[in-house]
Amino acid sequence: MESKKFETQFNGRKLTVEIGKLANQASGSVTVQYGDTVVLATAVMSDKPRENMDYFPLYVDYEERLYAAGKIKGSRFIKREGRPTDEAVLTSRLIDRTIRPLFNQSARNEIQIIITVLSVDGENDPDIPAVIASSLAICVSDIPWNGPIGAVRIGKIEEEMILDPTYEERKKSKFDLVVAGAEGKINMLESSANEASEEEIIKATEKAQEIIKKIIEFEKEIIAAVGKEKIKVPVPEPSEEMVQKIKSFLSSNLEEALFSDKNSKVKDGMKSLEEKLDSFLDETYPGEKEKEEAKTAAMKILEEETDKIIHKNILEKDMRTDGRALDEVRSLDCGAGILPRTHGSGLFQRGETQVLTVVTLGAPSDELFLDTMEESCTKRFMHHYSFPPYSVGEVAPMRGPGRREIGHGALAERALEAIVPNPENFPYTLRLVSEVLSSNGSSSMASVCASSLALMDAGIPITRPVAGIAMGLMADKSGDYKILTDIQGPEDHYGDMDLKVAGTVQGITAMQMDVKIEGINLEILKEAVARAKTAREFILAEINKTLSVPREELSKYAPRIVTLRINPDKIRNVIGPGGKVINEIIADTGVTIDIEDDGQVLITSNDSEAAQKAIKRVQDLTKEFEVGQSFKGKVKKIVDFGAFLEIWPGQEALLHISEMAPHRVEKVRDIMKEGDVVSVKIKGIDDQGKISLTANL
Repeated sequence: MESKKFETQFNGRKLTVEIGKLANQASGSVTVQYGDTVVLATAVMSDKPRENMDYFPLYVDYEERLYAAGKIKGSRFIKREGRPTDEAVLTSRLIDRTIRPLFNQSARNEIQIIITVLSVDGENDPDIPAVIASSLAICVSDIPWNGPIGAVRIGKIEEEMILDPTYEERKKSKFDLVVAGAEGKINMLESSANEASEEEIIKATEKAQEIIKKIIEFEKEIIAAVGKEKIKVPVPEPSEEMVQKIKSFLSSNLEEALFSDKNSKVKDGMKSLEEKLDSFLDETYPGEKEKEEAKTAAMKILEEETDKIIHKNILEKDMRTDGRALDEVRSLDCGAGILPRTHGSGLFQRGETQVLTVVTLGAPSDELFLDTMEESCTKRFMHHYSFPPYSVGEVAPMRGPGRREIGHGALAERALEAIVPNPENFPYTLRLVSEVLSSNGSSSMASVCASSLALMDAGIPITRPVAGIAMGLMADKSGDYKILTDIQGPEDHYGDMDLKVAGTVQGITAMQMDVKIEGINLEILKEAVARAKTAREFILAEINKTLSVPREELSKYAPRIVTLRINPDKIRNVIGPGGKVINEIIADTGVTIDIEDDGQVLITSNDSEAAQKAIKRVQDLTKEFEVGQSFKGKVKKIVDFGAFLEIWPGQEALLHISEMAPHRVEKVRDIMKEGDVVSVKIKGIDDQGKISLTANL
């Protein structure tokens, strides 16, 4: 295929799309360049459907390449990129959540979207070009999809909305909002914010939609020029007779399983129904092949019919499976100080969702060092999320954090960052771990609530607590819809939207939205965000009943950090040649010592006596001397022209032979020897810091 280029202006910078130059064996391949940031997106679909698959098999992989930033890193023995970084996983999830709703969810042909970052310029984040490239790669291929979609990042500095802010601008911005969707619809939203108001977020989203419309128009021009004809993907359908028999069985059992008061849990009711359905199919279809076909069809029909009933009862009767009102939050329970020896702990339960968060304080040197494709920096605040299989009553291998754990952990971390004290006021490294003990809807937002309690329990001076809530949506093709507060189980699985909103009483700190339909309009988002605020304030009031402000003192088991300042020119005195001096202090006292370039010294220890000992050692090494000060100096070394005296621990000075007495001294050893203690005072200090003495006669 002949290479073709398409160009447009995006925020005053050129956005270039090239098709036909790279990766032409993929079904669709697109290169997008923005500034000097370049990404390659490819789309491929398998020829045949995957057997025994009960979900749509879409795989999205965002591949970072260190060569893109001109970096070589790793151990001496491994230089190749390994498992994806958390940042790469989060970008993969962002793209996945944007494109997934526009595929036919009944299809079983595997589809893989791979985005490879070929070049980064340190100014333009590859994630938005990656979303656009993914959309185009699918659209110009023969893979059926209801795109295109566009995406944009919006920030706000002072009162000005900033389109596609650079990394530096994002540090100053009140919020960092990414919006994606089809024309006139929003199907993905993600934001971190510094207590932004609901009105600010809605206004930014409205602005984003204007930009998305222009991006989609540009994509449509490209699709018209080089797009392939879409193929039809066969979706296996059971016979009409089989469908009717299964529907007939479900019609008399499904509503009772979902809504009957006899069932304390929908999960139990549905499990009982599935067992009855299995027995019914065994009796109705005794042949092995027919039985297997019937069971596959039954699971699909069960999903569809459950979806219909839940939508119908909510839209027509305001009836939820657990009997709550549409805007009602489940019962809440809060606790703090749950564990005896940790630095801080918080327990939060909403309905059946229960999360325990534990906070640990560490020295500044315990911070996380990041050396990624895009940046090299440190991170002093971390939130990690754990979702063990027992939390949903299942058995599964424990293989470390997956994409879900990384994504939920990052969302909660973004929600909490705005209220954590800055290093200047609180120099600790902080690590939070949220253990999901039981899950039935929005464990990530429960993690935010439990984390607020844990931070306050630890005595960490946060500005104010944060709470989060998950909002849902049930909509039909006519445009009728109902918004649900605090979604759980079936409402999450069968609902049309999952909007998570976290914040304080002052404003929003994080948002994330996914949809299962093609998108929602601004009015739905506006109403959902407003209801989320009401629910958030209700939860915060409950949290405040347990703890409303941080405890006055840190946990007695948490380390203490003592801060002092020294002359930056004397840092070398504390470190010593090859770190010899500082390592001796650490070995002798057991403390941790961190020294900043500006002369700030942070000593971390659980033992106050050891900390004071280390402080004295540092102060002795960095004492400031003045002309005229008197000392009792111990003679350390005698030379022909004088003697070197230790006037302070670690500080030697020269007493010249001419300054030893009021009369002429022929030989130094005539009046002193090594080990003698002599009264002296400082005569002068030169530009190099060398001290000269005179006898204190």
